[in-house]
Amino acid sequence: MEFANSQSLFQDVRLRELNGFRVRKRLYIGDAASRFREIGAVAVEHGGDVTPPLAVSFCKSSKSSYILAVSDEDGYVSLFDTRRHFPSSSSHQENAEKSRVCEWVAHHNAVFDVCWVKEGTQILTASGDQTMKVWDVQEKKCVAVLMGHTGSVKSMSPHPTNAEIIVSGSRDGSFALWDMRCNSSSISRHEELCISSTASVKGAHLSPQAKRVRRGKTASMSITSVLYLKDEVSIATAGAVDSIIKFWDTRNMKNAVIQTYPHPDSTEKEKRLHGISSLSQDLNGLFISASCMDNRIYLYNVLQLEKGPVKSFSGCRIESFFVKSSISPDATRILGGSSDGNAYIWQVNRPQEDPARSKSHDGEVTAVDWCPYEDGKIATSSDDFTVRIWNSQSSCRSSTNSPSAIRRRVMALPGSECRKLLMNESMHLSKDSTSQFTDEASSMNPIATPNLSTPEAQEKKFSSDFDLNEIFEKTPETAIKSPSSVLNPPSSLKRKTILDYFPTPM
Repeated sequence: MEFANSQSLFQDVRLRELNGFRVRKRLYIGDAASRFREIGAVAVEHGGDVTPPLAVSFCKSSKSSYILAVSDEDGYVSLFDTRRHFPSSSSHQENAEKSRVCEWVAHHNAVFDVCWVKEGTQILTASGDQTMKVWDVQEKKCVAVLMGHTGSVKSMSPHPTNAEIIVSGSRDGSFALWDMRCNSSSISRHEELCISSTASVKGAHLSPQAKRVRRGKTASMSITSVLYLKDEVSIATAGAVDSIIKFWDTRNMKNAVIQTYPHPDSTEKEKRLHGISSLSQDLNGLFISASCMDNRIYLYNVLQLEKGPVKSFSGCRIESFFVKSSISPDATRILGGSSDGNAYIWQVNRPQEDPARSKSHDGEVTAVDWCPYEDGKIATSSDDFTVRIWNSQSSCRSSTNSPSAIRRRVMALPGSECRKLLMNESMHLSKDSTSQFTDEASSMNPIATPNLSTPEAQEKKFSSDFDLNEIFEKTPETAIKSPSSVLNPPSSLKRKTILDYFPTPM
């Protein structure tokens, strides 16, 4: 026992010397799965009639991120205030009445997807009536109708920096680009602007070998999910026909630039066994997650697409195309629905560990979403006619920042502020790390080496070791050679995107 204690002491001292702080044990998902805490649940009903929710989305504005939009099979869009207190004694119907901000009939058909644009002032809806609509949230008024698809619109994704541009995917097998600044082609009887697509690709996921079957029916070709990537010119699409993800350059959409799938060595028949129900990307666009109908969620690095998925996550059941998943904004966790009535959360850096699991829903868990400005808050919807709000922060919050999050935070600062921040941080860490373990370390090593460097010397040394102009103010030529230019494209006439790293189709 004494030996064990002394060994632990020396290990602790060594860690202090290396890192300057006491290392705490990281919280595993499996250790705290029971702390997947439900905040509250609301019933999705209108006039006493319940209806299954189909899509959920937290507002992407920092001021209104607590507002949750819910669309359902009856064509309604409902907004809920998730900050409200949900007493355990209240029914789901009472919770819905107290937290509902507003609701309106968006379509006279099911609304399969909903997303926020323009700092939360507008909402886009995609419906089974083959149209999309743009809504003024304050007035609950439709300001434009996007028409052109010949099948149900299943998925939408706005441009990462220009909310006027939208990409959509439809059950008719096509995806289309829309620019709401274009002149409307007509005005409907309700005085709504009708906008046509600026470009479209038909049969995007229809295999060349697909043949017509009996009575004129064609093979499944539905587009189930679309993503507008963070490089601002690339689009990712997935479909029900196979597990292939295709990437398109919006400057020339005649053919997919590259495609990837879970098992690169699989045969064409094996690739067609399972479709993809949803795609999602992290805030920086470095990773893409794909929910596959083989009951696995695959994670792709957009800079290594030729290698296939870098990780996969299992434990859920994906038995319908309504079951979705979503990667967290900081790319550290993946939230997924499941046909077994549970929601699951995996840690990205521990794919082999058992995920945290919720057990409150009584039906298939379908759409899910992360609150972008409240770490750990999530929403899940289910065929049990409820939407539930959870706090998962304590169960699976990572103690370290993801590399993409660190890069985004640093790269967003101007060069002068970065210099000041890094200088202060360097001096602060040097001072703190010395004072933090001086008492204990000095007793073990009586010869202490004083810090003779002045702030001016430290600044000079830091300047000589790192060229900040090169790090934070790269020229277009230098940026093109660096992978960071993929997520932060240089300001040049010919923009580099992730697709430029893969010049030939796969």
